[in-house]
Amino acid sequence: MSGEHSGDYAVHTFGCKVNTYDTGLLEKRLSGAGFRLNSQSPHIHILNTCAVTAEATKEAQRTIRRIKARDPLALVVVTGCAAQVDTEKFAAMKGADLIVANSHKGQLEELIRQHYAGQLQERIFKSNIFKKMDLEEGGGVESQHTRAFLKIQDGCNSFCTYCVIPFARGKSRSLSVDTLVARVRELEAHGLAEVVLTGVHIGDYFDERVSERPGPEPLLRELLKRTRVPRIRLSSLEPTEVSDELLELYQDDRLCPHFHLSIQSACDAVLTGMKRQYSAQQVEAALERVAQRVPQVFVGMDVIAGFPGETSEQFGETVARLAATPWTRIHVFPYSERPGTFAARLPHPIERAEVLKRARELRELSSVRYAEQALAQIGQTKRVLILAGQAGQGLSRDFWPVQIEGEAGLPGTELTIRIQGYDHSDQGRLEGCLRGQLVIDAKH
Repeated sequence: MSGEHSGDYAVHTFGCKVNTYDTGLLEKRLSGAGFRLNSQSPHIHILNTCAVTAEATKEAQRTIRRIKARDPLALVVVTGCAAQVDTEKFAAMKGADLIVANSHKGQLEELIRQHYAGQLQERIFKSNIFKKMDLEEGGGVESQHTRAFLKIQDGCNSFCTYCVIPFARGKSRSLSVDTLVARVRELEAHGLAEVVLTGVHIGDYFDERVSERPGPEPLLRELLKRTRVPRIRLSSLEPTEVSDELLELYQDDRLCPHFHLSIQSACDAVLTGMKRQYSAQQVEAALERVAQRVPQVFVGMDVIAGFPGETSEQFGETVARLAATPWTRIHVFPYSERPGTFAARLPHPIERAEVLKRARELRELSSVRYAEQALAQIGQTKRVLILAGQAGQGLSRDFWPVQIEGEAGLPGTELTIRIQGYDHSDQGRLEGCLRGQLVIDAKH
């Protein structure tokens, strides 16, 4: 990069796996444009933000303040979902030098170049996200990751009453099966052992050339048939998207036995208020079917605590129903009001202290269940992928973090590990971590 300023950059990634994919693409494009990745002493800080909660935006704002306190001359570029929907909050911050919404994310490296050349008259770049049709192909591999996150779909047409993401990502659109097969083959050639198929609503994935209805099943069939990547993992699905056809595909051990279900509640009245298109009984049925059809499956769930109007009895119904069904872990979201959503206009908002109390109750339910399930893993052998930068820690196919005792092997290697214990207090992981030792060094 020319000019007096350093072209060294770092990307700070917030939020979901889709953002992880987008960060990989940003790194690829920036490096190709002559910028240098430098996480230790960058001059350019790019914040790839999340907007799923108000707290996610506040976290990005705090990061901006910390960066500018350390290096007042650094260039701070805010992009991602919060840049799209909370633009004015960043515009009010002197520390946000450039604000590049998702609508303009594909121009980010050129906008930075123009900034240094003194060619920009504005600092905010944003337009109607619902007119954005591309998915920005080619991302997914961050510099410090051993797994690849492959965005197969972006945007959402559901407009659930609590959710701001359609306004941040636009309408649902998908990459073709052939494009995705080719990308997975590229990742194979780079030695990636796992690909995580991600999107904003992957149950809405649709390629009209191979299927008559939405769903990830045709893509999975083609990936299993036309690629050799050892591990394929799906990200979040809704309960009604767990089809018999999908569960049948999990007979192939390349599909990692791990589901993440976006359920949000297990009470009919609350689900209706959220505009979710399924019932509490369908939540139960999906959890039972996954447990019955996929051996040794790890099931995570998203649940919102304290949705407006949710009575204590309705919350208790969700807790009781979940306590009686099979799953592994709950990702708890205390309800967060997002301006512009329908739920922000609903009557009977719940006091914040009560919202947080319900969130704690759900987390306790999750913590107890997770520990029970973790202890049940002792004595089993698992295929564990060694992760980069994690000091001998790996991830099993069924999504358990495993700390490997002794020589762990190189990052990106998949090993057979016998589980010998469970440490509750593993630093950096709220739930703890399994411990294990090498059995066989598997080649692939």
